[in-house]
Amino acid sequence: MRTVLIIDDNPAVGEALSLALSLHEIRTHCALTPEQGLDMLEREQVDVVIQDMNFTADTTSGEEGVALFREIRQRHTDLPVILLTAWTHLETAVELVKAGAADYLAKPWDDSKLLATVENLLELSESTREMSRARHERRRRREALQSKYELDGLVFASEAMARTLELACQVARSDVPVLITGPNGAGKERIAAIVHANSAVRRGPFVAVNCGALPGELIEAELFGAEAGAYTGANKAREGRFELADGGTLFLDEIGNLPLSGQVKLLRVLETGQFERLGSGRTRQSKVRVLSATNADLKGMIRAGTFREDLYYRLNVIEVNLPPLAERSDDILPLAEHFLGGRASLGDVAREAMLAYPWPGNVRELKNAIERAALLTGDAPISPELLNLPQHAAGAARNLDEPSREAVEAALGRADGVVSRAAQALGLSRQALYRRMERYGLASQL
Repeated sequence: MRTVLIIDDNPAVGEALSLALSLHEIRTHCALTPEQGLDMLEREQVDVVIQDMNFTADTTSGEEGVALFREIRQRHTDLPVILLTAWTHLETAVELVKAGAADYLAKPWDDSKLLATVENLLELSESTREMSRARHERRRRREALQSKYELDGLVFASEAMARTLELACQVARSDVPVLITGPNGAGKERIAAIVHANSAVRRGPFVAVNCGALPGELIEAELFGAEAGAYTGANKAREGRFELADGGTLFLDEIGNLPLSGQVKLLRVLETGQFERLGSGRTRQSKVRVLSATNADLKGMIRAGTFREDLYYRLNVIEVNLPPLAERSDDILPLAEHFLGGRASLGDVAREAMLAYPWPGNVRELKNAIERAALLTGDAPISPELLNLPQHAAGAARNLDEPSREAVEAALGRADGVVSRAAQALGLSRQALYRRMERYGLASQL
C-alpha cells in the first residue's frame, strides 16, 4: 500500500495530514521527532516523507529541519521529501529543493494542493522503484555475463547489448559459422573477438580480414595465399588468412564485398576445409572456425545475383544482430566515460545532447567525438560544441533547460502550483525549475 511518513512535533499536524491522506487510500506513519522519523525509515517501507522544518520551540531557524532533510537524503537518496515550512523558512526551503527536496508547502497548507503533490510524488516514487529494479536487474545480468564469459573488456549497460552478448557467448562453444549483422561502426569485430574468446579454439589465432578494404583482385590472394608470380607484384609466396588462422578463428568482415569467384572458393573451404593458393595446384587443408559480418542486405544481394544463396546459408547458421547505438542509448554515457578515461568530465548539457543525438556513425563516431573533445576542453567540462554534434542536437538539449517566464507561469498554472508536476510538463528537474522561478521572481508567489 502507498505509504507516507509524517515527521512533525505537533501531533495535531500529523492527525490532520493522516486524515486527509487516508481519504485517498494513502497509509501514513507519524513521528514526533527527527530521531523517531529516521528510525521508522529503517523499519518501514515508505514512499514519500512530509517533514516539518522546525522541531525546537525556542527557535525558528529551521536548522533541525535542514539537518533532518540532509540525513534522509544521505540514507535514502531517491526518497521524495516534502518540506512543511512557515514563511520564515521559505528561503531555506527553496535552497533545500535545489539540494534535492521534492517540493515545499507553506503552513497552513492547502489540502488539494498537498494531495496533488503527494499523489504526483507517489507515482514518481513507484516509477523510481521500477527504474531501480530495472537497473538492478541489468547490473545483475551484466555481472552474470562478466563472471561466466570473457567479454574482452566490452563496456555496456543496455538490455539490447546484454541480449546480443548472451547469444554470442552461447553459440561460441559450438563449431558452427556465425554471421554478425549490424551497421558500420557498431562494434561487430568486438563481438567476433568475444565469440572467439569463449570458443573451443580460443587458444588458437584470431585473424581478421576486411573484405571491403581490398581490391577484388587481391581478396582471393589475401584469403587463400599466393605463389610467387601468381599476379603482378607477387615476388614471393605468401600465406593466406586461412593458413594463418589454422586452429583458430577467421573473421571475415564486410563479407558482402567478396566477389563471386571468391565466394565459390570460400564455399568449398567451408564444406571441405580445402583450398589452393593462387598459382598453385597443391591442395591445402585448414581447420578454421569462420565468423563473418556484414551491414549489407545479403538476401537482397541474393535476389540481385551478386551473392550466392548456398554460401549465405553456410555462413548464417547462427545470426547475431548488433543493434545501432541509437537503439541502445543506455550504452552512450558509459561508453563516453570509458573513452574519456578520466581525462575530462562531461557537462550536463553535453550529456543531454549526446542522448538526443542519433549517432549514425555508432560507437566509432562516439569514440572520435569524445577523443576530440577531450583534447580541446582543457580544465572545463566538455560542452556540446566541443563534441561537434549537429546544431539541432546541442540546441535541443539546451532549450530543454531554458523555458521563458511565460512558459513557466503557464506550466505552474496548469499544474495548480504543484512544482513537481510543472517541472515534468516542462521537461525539467524540480531543481532546474526552481532556479528558473527564482530568476523570474516567481518563487515567492507560491
